[in-house]
Amino acid sequence: MLVQKNVPLQAFNTFHIVAKASALARIASESDVLAVLADPDWATEPKFVLGGGSNVVLTGDVKPLVLKVEIMGRQLVSETDKAFIVEAGAGENWHEFVSWTLVQGYPGLENMALIPGTVGASPVQNIGAYGVELQDRFDSLDAMDLQTGQIFSLNAAQCAFGYRDSIFKHSSSSNADKGQKALGLKDRAVILRVRFALPKLWKPVLGYADIDRKMAENGISQPTAKQLFDWVCEVRRTKLPDPAVIGNVGSFFKNPTVTAEQCADIIGRDPKVVYYPLADGSIKLAAGWLIDACGWRGKSVGQAGVYEKQALVLVNRGAVDGSDGATGGEVMTLAKAIQTSVYERFGIRLEPEPVVV
Repeated sequence: MLVQKNVPLQAFNTFHIVAKASALARIASESDVLAVLADPDWATEPKFVLGGGSNVVLTGDVKPLVLKVEIMGRQLVSETDKAFIVEAGAGENWHEFVSWTLVQGYPGLENMALIPGTVGASPVQNIGAYGVELQDRFDSLDAMDLQTGQIFSLNAAQCAFGYRDSIFKHSSSSNADKGQKALGLKDRAVILRVRFALPKLWKPVLGYADIDRKMAENGISQPTAKQLFDWVCEVRRTKLPDPAVIGNVGSFFKNPTVTAEQCADIIGRDPKVVYYPLADGSIKLAAGWLIDACGWRGKSVGQAGVYEKQALVLVNRGAVDGSDGATGGEVMTLAKAIQTSVYERFGIRLEPEPVVV
């Protein structure tokens, strides 16, 4: 295990923002993490875990030791009456893993095809698309405590999954007045492996307009998992820019949730607003529509812009090698301007999805 100094990070973040890591260690196994923790120069230093870099905005050089997770491996570890339990190393590419599960005959992840990033990052963000979230297919994960070096496992309840949220996105905190302590694992643990429970009695998760359109075009009412996978890939490639060509982190803002009364008020003023009723009676609004309604599509701040085909996506208008590209400051200035516009018009505060470093 070698710690490199002053490592350029533009190739390690899908926004292709130019920044450097003061120090970076490539983590190919749990022994590499233990080597870092055993090194007196690095054991007590702050650490930043980096997967595929598809959910981070770098606003400057990264001072903590960057742990670049590259743990590989894919396998069926067990079966139950209801599910195949499939495991993948945290460094595996998410989309390639989804494709592999289908080839092996383990459906269930197809709605989340082509989401950028690594398997290890998927529970951190509780990724989701087209009616399926990671928590719906999650079994458990193994992680290592970056203070003690101990390996521990978490089930879904212990991961505290929420909408694009988990225990890995929060720091530990305490409320002295109430004697409460909230456990968070942000920068305190590194995920090593993730296991998924993929249903043996599989049925397609449908109900989204894009998928309904594909079903109608192809005259198919009950698509196979592979057909759903192909359609999701086609739709995403049409709507979203390829990070290898145009720097981006996918959807930049979370879709906000409002009460039925708030939604009715917005519909009264903007009847074309796009929304989705949820099982608990609340309403999820399409953040992309709100941004578009405020006139941001195609607009820019410096080299940071709003994608012309999907207003929910912010892009780097510079070259993917980082030259003449957007800075993290430009991206966040644009994001804050969008938040202000949406709040002034709709009274809704948009929350960014990516981690700002």
